[in-house]
Amino acid sequence: MTKRLAISLAAVGLLGSINTYAADDLSSMFSKGKTSGQVRMFSIDRKYQGSAGNTLHRNATALGGHLKFETADYEGLSLGAAFYTTNRIASSPDIDPSLFGKNSDGYSILGEAYLQYKYSNTTFKGGRQKLDTPLAGSDDARMLPNLFEAYVVTNTDIPDTTLLVAHVTKFAQGTFGRVYTSGILSATSGYSYTDAKEQVGDFVNMGDYAIGRTTDGVTVGSATYAPNKNVKVQVWDYYAYDILNAVYGQVDLSWNCLLTDKVHPFLSGQFIKENEVGDKFAGNLDGMYWGAKFGAKVENFTAYVAYSETSANSAAEAATGLANAIITPWGGMPAYTQGMVTRHQFLAGTKASKVAASYNFKDMGANVSATVYYTSFDMDKNSGYGIERTTTEPGFDIIYNPEVVKNLQLRLRGNFPRKYAESASGDTGWDEYRLIANYNF
Repeated sequence: MTKRLAISLAAVGLLGSINTYAADDLSSMFSKGKTSGQVRMFSIDRKYQGSAGNTLHRNATALGGHLKFETADYEGLSLGAAFYTTNRIASSPDIDPSLFGKNSDGYSILGEAYLQYKYSNTTFKGGRQKLDTPLAGSDDARMLPNLFEAYVVTNTDIPDTTLLVAHVTKFAQGTFGRVYTSGILSATSGYSYTDAKEQVGDFVNMGDYAIGRTTDGVTVGSATYAPNKNVKVQVWDYYAYDILNAVYGQVDLSWNCLLTDKVHPFLSGQFIKENEVGDKFAGNLDGMYWGAKFGAKVENFTAYVAYSETSANSAAEAATGLANAIITPWGGMPAYTQGMVTRHQFLAGTKASKVAASYNFKDMGANVSATVYYTSFDMDKNSGYGIERTTTEPGFDIIYNPEVVKNLQLRLRGNFPRKYAESASGDTGWDEYRLIANYNF
């Protein structure tokens, strides 16, 4: 264990017994604060196949996590800070980059440092923080998540409705973004159109990260209406100055089957529309995406099917850049049809489908849940990424929460894409396994 981690865990021991209460004065804000966090070990092994990568086999294991401290509330005011770290403990000569920072080294970052103020039904939170919104999110798929510098106001005065207004100024790419280099695949998969691979762990201007041009950031507004547990409607607007305006909408419905109360169907729909704005730093954008998902829950078993389409490019549009693709350069990835790794559904002209099923074994005495899925992406010849083809990705996800160690979660995941990328010289796919241990406190 590195010296950094030893210090972090020692701090956990010192702070772990502190509880959170409303503070009586400024000094007791800290003495009555609380600590929380997670220790994470992540091991990944990927063996490539196909004529474009049949000799490459990369793996890595990392240990890290985060430690967070939040003060108690004093007349509505509170403060918070979180320290994040990842450290390499093993790897092959071909290192999987998605667990580490620059040059595939470990790194640490003060990822959260914010002030929060609550008054009645309104909350303000400003500074470094974790965001999870449809088109800008943490994307916590490897060791450390994406983080943001943002100023967020939420209000719940209207019954069953949450209103949000935010301005996001900076973005700190998490470790997952290092699997992408640059170009259209990166921009449609949640990361930079430029080669931002080595920007991991640094808070940089939103525009500099997305397309290599400094901008005034991204202003966000949303309204979410949820009158009961069976209905939820949300609308989001993202105005990325001199890049794009993106509108996201989603509706989620669920109900009880008329024939039996053991079956609970659900239906969801989503929509994205993007257009260029201002100085058009990303060029002309006119992308549209829609997706739908239908499924049912029967006791401990859940299954669904999903389908999506993204607007297509003409040959001329494909030659100009992003055109009709949907770009999400700040980690947002809400698509129903995405795979564990494959995110081709936002490439122009893609028709994607997904089937998935999961089962919770709790009634059999095991605190285990298992999911299997299969995704398929029919790629258009003018998508801008490779040639016309069908990319597929089957996979599984098994989660075990052992009773003997409270707050420990063990997770085994696998994904097996085929024709992930294809060109005249051949195609690329792989078999990938991940073993993850999360201890939350």
